[in-house]
Amino acid sequence: MSILSLPVATLGTPRIGPRRELKFALESYWSGKSSEAQLLDAAAGLRIANWARQKSLGVTVIPSNDFSLYDHVLDTSVMVGAIPEIYGWTAGPPSLKTYFAMARGAQDDDQHANCSQTHHGHGAPAQNMTKWFDTNYHYMVPEFHSDQSFKLSSRKPIEEYQEAKCLGYQTRPVLIGPVTFLKLGKSADPAFDPLLLLDRLLPVYVEVLRELARRGAEWVQLDEPTLVLDLDEGSRAALHRAYVHLAQAVPDLKIMLVTYFGTIGDNLQTALALPVAGLHVDLVRAPDQLSAIAAGARGDLVVSLGVIDGRNVWRSNIPALVDRLTPALAKLGMHRVQIAPSCSLLHVPIDVKLETDLDSDVKSWLAFSVQKIEELSTLGRALGSDRAAVADALAASEAAAIARETSPIIHSAAVARRMVAIDESMRRRLTPSAKRADVQRARFDLPIFPTTTIGSFPQTVHVRNARAAHAKGKLNDEQYEEFLKEETARAVCWQEEIGLDVLVHGEFERNDMVQYFGEHLSGFRFTKYGWVQSYGSRYVRPPILFGDVSRPRPITVEWWRYSQSLTKKPVKAMLTGPVTILNWSFVRDDISRKEVCQQIALAIRDEVLDLEKAGAAMIQIDEAALREGLPLRKSQWKTYLDWAVDSFRICSSGVADETQIHTHMCYSEFNDIIDAIAAMDADVISIETSRSKMALLDAFKAYKYPNGIGPGIYDIHSPRIPEPEEMKNLIMLARQRLSDAQLWINPDCGLKTRQWEEVRPALANMVAAARHLRAILTPQT
Repeated sequence: MSILSLPVATLGTPRIGPRRELKFALESYWSGKSSEAQLLDAAAGLRIANWARQKSLGVTVIPSNDFSLYDHVLDTSVMVGAIPEIYGWTAGPPSLKTYFAMARGAQDDDQHANCSQTHHGHGAPAQNMTKWFDTNYHYMVPEFHSDQSFKLSSRKPIEEYQEAKCLGYQTRPVLIGPVTFLKLGKSADPAFDPLLLLDRLLPVYVEVLRELARRGAEWVQLDEPTLVLDLDEGSRAALHRAYVHLAQAVPDLKIMLVTYFGTIGDNLQTALALPVAGLHVDLVRAPDQLSAIAAGARGDLVVSLGVIDGRNVWRSNIPALVDRLTPALAKLGMHRVQIAPSCSLLHVPIDVKLETDLDSDVKSWLAFSVQKIEELSTLGRALGSDRAAVADALAASEAAAIARETSPIIHSAAVARRMVAIDESMRRRLTPSAKRADVQRARFDLPIFPTTTIGSFPQTVHVRNARAAHAKGKLNDEQYEEFLKEETARAVCWQEEIGLDVLVHGEFERNDMVQYFGEHLSGFRFTKYGWVQSYGSRYVRPPILFGDVSRPRPITVEWWRYSQSLTKKPVKAMLTGPVTILNWSFVRDDISRKEVCQQIALAIRDEVLDLEKAGAAMIQIDEAALREGLPLRKSQWKTYLDWAVDSFRICSSGVADETQIHTHMCYSEFNDIIDAIAAMDADVISIETSRSKMALLDAFKAYKYPNGIGPGIYDIHSPRIPEPEEMKNLIMLARQRLSDAQLWINPDCGLKTRQWEEVRPALANMVAAARHLRAILTPQT
């Protein structure tokens, strides 16, 4: 009997809403303008729309519990009761106030936090946050301890399955697998292995799965992306123990074990031996693993083929996929195959049809979440016995692929000539960093613990409204520039008033640290509704990098020149580095990422040299995303780090010794890449360390990192305002690891997303903390 179409699964879809409805609902609730009931109603509406959209597009395996108000890892922590004592929860379903306190922190007087203040005199800090594998999505890091206990505390997966069922949708609930959940977490005791908690955790998973089965669930999706990492035998044994236990405890519920973001590789034997009913594999990042899986899978194992890219926006060539997959289907058997994206569609925008202003050629090459689901539906029918019905869609897919491949707007002969001309002299500063430091120390004459910020200041409603008015023509260019100058002047004046040592201009003219530069470079296109979630209600619109990159004209020079004219203190020029522009864009896939990154580096180099020529003495080239681009397998690290560091040096190494190059990095575990960070040869690096209580500096201490370091002492991802004493304590912790001559004092990151009511007192407290320690300490070397 022929199969009309292969089953189509999505694994997960964007939860933010086509026009960021979730963001606005969250921020309205946080500000006290709307109630908890209104927030929950908005969330329910988004879930209903997601299920209906997938059903209408032909999805046959629809997920539930892929929605989250903030983060799916945080949801899992709350589900199993892994809620640290500081948040004051003891029993019963945790409230939204507790949930958001874990996500965002809480002030003493925060009416949206009911957490205990016993351990912190000025509010409860948020949980640590870091990148989800090698993506730009952030998750809230679970916290564990050796006496940790677990209990079913949130019934969200059960409730959302039931919600969908009542609407007529038979869904496949999604949960983070127990082993991945534990491996994502941390303990205050670095010697403690969270996997030792597996046997305490599994009963909660069993309770959830049994309740899902009792309510009619036939399948459950357990995400174990840890299977694409380098695993030791203990982790592999934990996976085996976990899934044997779950299979025996809930025999009537089929488990689809989901991997993504790379190859299973040397963990394949472990994965194929697990007693699960299905296995999903990423065939976009690791297409070569299909043959080994087809050869080694049990005869009754359902194999989910992740063949549509869930992390990039390029349209697929469906006829080419049909040709590629047909032999594998013949070997596996049509009856045991599903097709799906490589991973959850969380990482791509929702619908390209909303982009009415995007030029038609580039738009025709794109597929967002809706279009990717349509591609899956077409592919499923083409691989089945319904190919004739989708003949037009197949022809259109092939035509788009050919048009993109042959388009004249992609390649530039001038860029190709510059790439060939890159030589070793473009990769090296004139003298070693220690000698440069002496020259720079004499030039700037800064005190110990010099204070600065990372770059941006609050993008208030006032600023955003002016930008929108300018875009709509309600403010002309001259009026908008005058507005921006006034904002910049106020920011520079205020920084002088509170006593910051090194100033910034605030970046009021910039919409986003990557988009702003992309808008001034060739090879980029931009969307209006192409939002993806970074964390919580923080969404970004990654530029679409479709062609060769160059810089037609200076970008930041005039704004730096204006801001420096307002003060005698040094004003840092602020740039985004090539690796971050690459990693935070949807990048073309027709040439290597290394080549794209070097093209961007040449463009940024031009800007650096123009800034220095204009008089900029400090130039910050942010590489916030350097580590997140790191391959998940250590065997591939060196290749990436070599070209990533090389790209940074290409853009930063053309300046004189007295020009101080700064860089900034976000949420990074530095121990394993400290050699690469040192090889960047930046004069000053600032990093995010406040949530880790300076533990991230251990790598710099052990390595004896020689250059300046600004360990963040103020967590900007939380609305709470740290007191001077708290900041002084963090500085003292930093002094245990670094010399006073190295230390700079700054927030964790840019302040764009915060409010001035938070920023003003927090930065004033930061300056006060640094000044107090200058007065009472004898500098150490």
